[in-house]
Amino acid sequence: MAKGYWIGQVDVSDPEAFAEYSRLNQIAYRMYGGRYLIRGGTHEAVEGRYRSRLVVIEFPDYETAQACYRSPEYARAAAVRQAASIGDVVVVEGYDGPQPENLVDTPGHVST
Repeated sequence: MAKGYWIGQVDVSDPEAFAEYSRLNQIAYRMYGGRYLIRGGTHEAVEGRYRSRLVVIEFPDYETAQACYRSPEYARAAAVRQAASIGDVVVVEGYDGPQPENLVDTPGHVST
């Protein structure tokens, strides 16, 4: 079963209020089995637009990722985040199919 993910990009306008969001969101993440894969860190935007903060959170599956986002626990945190920042959040189902090492038949040829 494919995992579910939140991908968020945020520009923080009120760091003190955003710190409160970071405290509040932990309640929902713990309840729904969320764990950070990316939370800030060194980065370089090699193409396109990038906000100042990038976060990727992994959940057991897509349905759980959706349920966490729509939960009353996260709604309280989200209200604080929305007042302290501008950003984009996407909930996405992970990929559970063949990986590149499984697709190559012969050198120079890739299966379709």
